[in-house]
Amino acid sequence: MLILAATPIGNLKDASLRLIELLEAAEVVAAEDTRVTAKLLRGLGIENRPRLIPLHEHNEREKSAGLVELARDTDLVLLSDAGMPTVSDPGYQLVVAAVEAGVDVTVVPGPSAVVTALALSGLPTDRFTFEGFLPRKHGERMSAFRALEREPRTMVFFESPNRLADSLADLAAVLGADRRVVVVRELTKFYEEAKRGTAAELAEWAAAGVKGEICIVVAGAQALEVDLATGVTQVQELVSDGYRLKDAAASIAEATGLSRRDLYEGALAAKR
Repeated sequence: MLILAATPIGNLKDASLRLIELLEAAEVVAAEDTRVTAKLLRGLGIENRPRLIPLHEHNEREKSAGLVELARDTDLVLLSDAGMPTVSDPGYQLVVAAVEAGVDVTVVPGPSAVVTALALSGLPTDRFTFEGFLPRKHGERMSAFRALEREPRTMVFFESPNRLADSLADLAAVLGADRRVVVVRELTKFYEEAKRGTAAELAEWAAAGVKGEICIVVAGAQALEVDLATGVTQVQELVSDGYRLKDAAASIAEATGLSRRDLYEGALAAKR
């Protein structure tokens, strides 16, 4: 079978007993970076030396078929450099290929930077969306933020420390200077830090330079305070843009807090 195994995101003591037992017995490991995996094995005191096969963003497509066939006959362990494979890391295409080929897939759970940053942020955790790495280019980044302008759920992003200040400035420009933001860096490591403030405040803070592995956690948009008539008009505008009436009513209901049923029936009545 194919075994997706989560590795520590910083502190090696976060390695689970299941992970250690798995690596002690593993014969073959597909690794994002074989050097990082070799260092992990040494750090955890693993005496076993499995065969290491590199699997990264540049070779995953061509390697997946062969690895799936290998997983038919033996347990193939998949590791990323840190955290859970496939989550902004290699492995997704391999999992899809394994599922399509009828090869069993299982998981050895463990640390996740996404969930850890969310929990640490102090922002709402009941509903959230993970958006991965922000686009590198300014224009594409602005478009990404515009698409999330009315997103009501807490949002989690990954970002490079070199682009953090620019990304926070773009976030402030699109989502609002007062939007609540938490920048979490170096999770579970010695210099772990959670910097909280508004988008404008953190953009100014980051301009001086920030180091480490970065997660950005952003509060969702507040529901717009509009009356039903205005909400119905907004539904009609979405319908004219190509939305189905049901989907348009659901979207405006989520953004405004108005009743989806009332919006739907109001827009339906206006068509008669």
